Amino acid sequence: MKAVILSGPNNFAPGEMEKPHIGDNDILLEMKKAAICGTDIRILEGTKTKGVRYPSVIGHEMCGLICEVGKNVNEFKVGDKVAIANVIPCNSCHSCLTGRENACMNRKAIGYEFDGGFAEYVLIPEIAIESGNVVKLPEYVSFEEGALIEPLSCCIRGLKNAGTGFNDTVLIVGAGPIGLMHLQLSKIVGSKQVIVSEPIESRRVKAEKLGADIVVDPTKENLEEIINRETNGLGVDIIIMAIGVPAIINSTLKLCKKGGTVNLFAGFAGKGESTIEVNTIHYNEINVNGSTAYKREDYLQAADMVISGKINLKEIITHTYKLEEFQDAYEVCKSGEGLKVMIEP
Repeated sequence: MKAVILSGPNNFAPGEMEKPHIGDNDILLEMKKAAICGTDIRILEGTKTKGVRYPSVIGHEMCGLICEVGKNVNEFKVGDKVAIANVIPCNSCHSCLTGRENACMNRKAIGYEFDGGFAEYVLIPEIAIESGNVVKLPEYVSFEEGALIEPLSCCIRGLKNAGTGFNDTVLIVGAGPIGLMHLQLSKIVGSKQVIVSEPIESRRVKAEKLGADIVVDPTKENLEEIINRETNGLGVDIIIMAIGVPAIINSTLKLCKKGGTVNLFAGFAGKGESTIEVNTIHYNEINVNGSTAYKREDYLQAADMVISGKINLKEIITHTYKLEEFQDAYEVCKSGEGLKVMIEP
C-alpha cells in the first residue's frame, strides 16, 4: 500500500509498505481523508519526538470506511463510516483515576505507538475498539468533517479548561484551524464578544466569516488599545493562545482582566521555554492553564456537534492532496497559505 513513511527528523517521503494484517479483535480502516495537524509538522521536523517511532506512519486526524473486521468484532461491519479518536488512555494510572484521562501517563495513540492515517489502510487495534475510540458516522457527514472531529475535541477540552462561557469577552490569538474552531465554540457557549488577532489576511477573512466580532492585524494595529477600548480598560475574560509563540506571551498576559484566564492551548516547539513576567500573573490573579489532547467524552461531544451541524468545519478546509503529493501538502502547511490540509489516497 501507499504511505508517507517517516524515517527520521526531516526525512519523510511517500513510499510503499506492506498492508496491515489484522487480528481477530482488530479492524482495518480504508483511509478516505486524513488532515495534517500542526503537531504533525513538528513531528516531521523533529521538534516533537515523544512517542514518535522511526520508521513509522504518522497522522492522527482521520476518517474512512471499515474494510476488514476481525472475527471476534461484533459492533462494526465492513462499510461502516467511522472516525477515530486516536488517544487511548490506560484507565488505571493516577491521571486516569483522577479524571484526567487526556493526560494519561501510559496512553497509547494511533499516529504514535501505532501507525497512523497517512496511508491507504490503517490498522485499528483491539485496545482502541475496547476503549470506545471508534465512532460511527452517518452517511451525510463528509469524510473531511469526520477527520476534523479529533482537533475539534481538543478545542472542546481547551474551552472547558479555560472556562469560556456566557457573556465573556474572549481573545483568540491566532486564526489557524484551531483558532477558528475556538472562535466558533466561544460563540456557541454564549460569549458576548470574540476578538481574533491574526497577521495573515486570508485567515482574518475566515475569522470574520465565521463570526468574529472584531478581527485585528497585530502587525498594523495596536491590539492593547483595541482591547482597552472594547473592555473599558478592564481586559478580556478569557484568552486562548492558539499559536505557540513564546515572544508574545508577556504582552498577551497583560490583556487579561484581573481574575481572568489565559489558556496556553498551542504546543510550543522544543522545550517550549519562555520568560514570563510573573508579577503580571501574581498581582492580577490571572489563571494560566494548559490543555492537552482530549477525553473520550470530548470526542463524542465533538462528533455530536458535527453530526448535528452545529459547527462549520468545511470553511476551515482549504486544500486536498494525494498521498504521493505529501511534500506539496507539507509546504502549503508550512507557508501558512493553507488552513486544514487534507490527504486522500
